[in-house]
Amino acid sequence: MTADQILAEIREANLSYLMLAQSLIRVDREQALYRLGIGEDTATMISGLTPAQIMKIAQTNTLLCRFRMDDDIVWNLITSHGKSAANDHVGRLHAAILMAGRHQEAA
Repeated sequence: MTADQILAEIREANLSYLMLAQSLIRVDREQALYRLGIGEDTATMISGLTPAQIMKIAQTNTLLCRFRMDDDIVWNLITSHGKSAANDHVGRLHAAILMAGRHQEAA
């Protein structure tokens, strides 16, 4: 993959992310804050963006979204493949609880 292709992929990801974020915020603000890991001020700004502003912001060479799971515990919980479906569900539930706690701490 060339540098130009990577930059094009970043721009496409940015556009998709901004459109998804705006849609989530407009449909269910509280869920959007949690799922996107953003604060009220950021949500207000994103929800008010015009399509032209979204296109302009998306064209930056910097990826706008980032991984929020920056510790081994959460990664292990969501990537572990247990012997049963129940174990997988419990691991994902535990990861969601940990992430929700971090969202509350950030707010």
